[in-house]
Amino acid sequence: MRKRQTAVLGGLFAAALLLLAGCGKSYVETDVTAVSTQAETTPALTTRASETEPEPEETEKETEPEERVETDGKIKSYLTGEMVDVAKGNRRPLAVMMSNDKQALPQYGINRAGVVYEAPVEGSMNRYMAIIEDYDDLDRIGSVRSCRTYYTYFAREFDAVYAHYGQSTFAKPYLKNVDNINGLDGVGGNAYYRTGDRKAPHNAYTSFEKLQTAMEKLGYSQEYDRDYAGHYRFARNGEQVVLENSQEAWQVYPGYIMNKPYFEYSEEDGLYYRYQYGGPHEGSEGQIAVKNIIFQYCSTGHYATTEYLNIDVHTPQYGYYITGGRAIPVSWEKDGQLGVTHYYNTENEEITLNQGKTWVCIIPTSDFEKSEIHGKNE
Repeated sequence: MRKRQTAVLGGLFAAALLLLAGCGKSYVETDVTAVSTQAETTPALTTRASETEPEPEETEKETEPEERVETDGKIKSYLTGEMVDVAKGNRRPLAVMMSNDKQALPQYGINRAGVVYEAPVEGSMNRYMAIIEDYDDLDRIGSVRSCRTYYTYFAREFDAVYAHYGQSTFAKPYLKNVDNINGLDGVGGNAYYRTGDRKAPHNAYTSFEKLQTAMEKLGYSQEYDRDYAGHYRFARNGEQVVLENSQEAWQVYPGYIMNKPYFEYSEEDGLYYRYQYGGPHEGSEGQIAVKNIIFQYCSTGHYATTEYLNIDVHTPQYGYYITGGRAIPVSWEKDGQLGVTHYYNTENEEITLNQGKTWVCIIPTSDFEKSEIHGKNE
């Protein structure tokens, strides 16, 4: 298994360990200082220290990721690690910005997402970025909302085509870093439609057909970049990751204020079912359930005197990986400005995820103490 050469951020990682060391209702204090509320209008970017260090030595063959090869018309998905039709698995996914306002529920197409990013925006609200490769039969996806700076980086990590309806002033310069379909641009404007069963701005949707047409007109390739090697490391086919030196995690709470979401683990199918606003979180195809949950803590400030968040997704911090009813602390580092984010265990080894859907919660370090992890009988 690949080990990173840089040291774990000692104080930060030690703080993360406290959450898993306790029992009952788990709270954590953190000594991380959020970035200045007078942040520059562009996020401060850093690169991994390990980029200037020698490559790690080769490890034993059985610890290396399973080779991604076509078998009987199937290939490993970059999003879930599962075997999917080659046509879908080799096609760049969509990264669709979705609203989480009550007036916009349910989100259409979110159940198909292999990966979902949930992150706060201004006014204590959250928005989602649903990364979807299986969308061919969807005629309603959304509702689609506007871009924020940090979502451009998340979309880029999966070599996805980013679908959004407008953007904040601060995010606009960063759209050049990712192929995107903007509902406020000429070609992009034809990729979305309004419905009569919701009030604006919660009634903008898109579809497979409209997105395909837009991508063709914009000249976007639907094949992954030749240098793209995927994002996560997944368990081999037929194998399950069982977290060692871990704590029970049957109910987990990221601590978001407005929608108050949480996940409950089901022993029957090994999935975490999502709840928010006091009940099950229903997408257009039923309650949302995922195999993996990642809490990724980030330093956070504001752009100048506005309410717009400046979330630092580049400076290494800490988090948690949760699967199979267990949780472990992790640290994370981004592979350069436009590279992928890697997650490491306490042995500084990059973690392996179980095959299946993943939900990533981006949480300000200042809200770390609001996170909760509960065991089975707590």
